[in-house]
Amino acid sequence: MTRLFPPDTINSRDMALLQAVQDGLPLVPEPYAELGDRLGMSEGEVLARFWLLQIRGVIKRFGVVVRHHELGYRANAMVVWDIPDAQVAAMGKRLGAAPFVTLCYQRPRRLPHWPYNLFTMIHGQDRDQVLQRVDELVAEHGLGNIALDVLFSRRRFKQRGARYGKTPVRRFDRSKGVGTA
Repeated sequence: MTRLFPPDTINSRDMALLQAVQDGLPLVPEPYAELGDRLGMSEGEVLARFWLLQIRGVIKRFGVVVRHHELGYRANAMVVWDIPDAQVAAMGKRLGAAPFVTLCYQRPRRLPHWPYNLFTMIHGQDRDQVLQRVDELVAEHGLGNIALDVLFSRRRFKQRGARYGKTPVRRFDRSKGVGTA
């Protein structure tokens, strides 16, 4: 994608907006109006600035981080599939439409050790529910002959959105089991 503006052309109002959403949108019925109130902007200006920041390539995507534990889901697994290349886009749309699939994306295979090219994240209240949901996908979409693997998470990492501005880079210190600045 060709950028219309270099990313360094953002101004102080853009930077204030980016920093205000680093920890997520306000959980209120009108989050963009709330951001505008905090920053002295109208809701329309907030939306217009987000749109321009995306066009300029400063923001790559705007999405939701699901904190599944807080919603009562105690098990989650990345299900990896070896879908024929000619079918992967269509199958990705079909699997991604399932109400219990929270992520669905294509990645290149890394042969000979990693034959999988489609990844789906499935959450459940327990491991059995996740496995039942995998079985539902296999049956519903005729994937009985497709190689797959169910990779359950063993630990939970902090989930957050992008960081903008002068925030310290966090690195994982394995000896302490925590992130460090």
